[in-house]
Amino acid sequence: AKTQSANDNLKWDVDFRTQVDNIQYKLADGKKAENDALVSNRLWLGAKYKADDNSSFHGKLSYNKAFGDTADHSQSNTNPGYANFDWVTNENATDNTVKVKEAYWLYNQEKLFGSDVPWAASVGRRPSTDGLPINIRNNQEPNSPLAHVVDVEFDGFSVKFDTQSLTGLTGSWFKICGGRGLTNAKPRFDMSGTSYATDEDKNPNVDLLGFIAVPYDNGQYSIYTNYAHAWNLIGYSNSQLGAYQTAMSTATTYSDKMNAAYDNLNFQDLGDIDYATILFKTEGIGNGISKYLDKTTAFASFAMSKTSPNGNNPMTGGMLGSTESETGTSVWLGVNAPCPLTPDSAKIGVEWNKGSKYWRSMTYGEDTFAGSKIATRGQAWEIYRNQQITKALSFGVSYVIMKYDYTGSNSFFGAEGTPMTMAEAQSLADSGKGSSPVEEARDIRAYMRYKF
Repeated sequence: AKTQSANDNLKWDVDFRTQVDNIQYKLADGKKAENDALVSNRLWLGAKYKADDNSSFHGKLSYNKAFGDTADHSQSNTNPGYANFDWVTNENATDNTVKVKEAYWLYNQEKLFGSDVPWAASVGRRPSTDGLPINIRNNQEPNSPLAHVVDVEFDGFSVKFDTQSLTGLTGSWFKICGGRGLTNAKPRFDMSGTSYATDEDKNPNVDLLGFIAVPYDNGQYSIYTNYAHAWNLIGYSNSQLGAYQTAMSTATTYSDKMNAAYDNLNFQDLGDIDYATILFKTEGIGNGISKYLDKTTAFASFAMSKTSPNGNNPMTGGMLGSTESETGTSVWLGVNAPCPLTPDSAKIGVEWNKGSKYWRSMTYGEDTFAGSKIATRGQAWEIYRNQQITKALSFGVSYVIMKYDYTGSNSFFGAEGTPMTMAEAQSLADSGKGSSPVEEARDIRAYMRYKF
């Protein structure tokens, strides 16, 4: 069949993971919330086709679902949550449907306008989750962009230039990336008769544009930098949250709570944000010191976020609860090394994160059911071990603990993302103006994975 078709067919690959998570939350008032065993299946079906030397197609279909039906018999498990929110639709455990995670074409050429600069361009549903360095603990190849600031699904484009011949710096390259996270357009068959026209009553387009620059990469030591600007980010205002909390305090049934959410929570355009990252990575420590260090990977990443509230309505509380521009910072350190007991087939790793009061990443797609450890305003630790059993089958365990100094780590960009100390947030909860905040979150997980 391959001979007759001249390999003129899609090439499929499989990544199937069955996982069990023990999730624990400790609230500031001393109460706890937990799930002893959340069992889920995640399937990725990768599809590739190279029609010629210069163009190829890349796609990935995704299925991610907890075992069995959901408690309210709604397989989508989206009411009133955000499980189908476009930024994270394939990272959440939803129903048993298959969704598109990635779909894009890639065009490449060896020369740019006759110069010795190889370049490539791509457009589509981007490979924008599992970038460096989160891919290391996930035991997979890195996607783009850098995961310290952006780990969400979106649609967009990229143009990459290999700049080594221009700069003389080993392995240097430069990539421009852009995307759209929300499209403002009326639905088809709108009663106004203006299908897909801009709706002035809705949020404007949410766009992101930036670059990744690698000034040096010799295969062992590398430096990555990333800058991005995002426009018209969304969140809830102080008045909306106040009305919602008041309605929730009087709601007695599930239906009343749903109505409270729908009546009061509508995204607003709050402003822009800037991101900057620098990452240092080494694949192998030293040169010939030992076989163990030769197979050890280490990285250090520093990132910064800076908000720019639009000031459209001072009553919204600006961005992250402030009408002023606020800067946040985050540090991320990690080591991945052969397991001393089985160095040829297993890796162990340790990672540490620390985020400041106004740190705000866009890492909603990070594959951790207890929330994004990268987004933590406080400290997060992860210890993990990945074991290769056969060529295709692997086993992994990990322990993640996130200790929050401030609230709002996993929220959007409005008042719900306001950083408060645990004492401040608990005081509001005691006065009936909020709920007790999560002070600590843990996720202990084990998985079996078939990848071929």
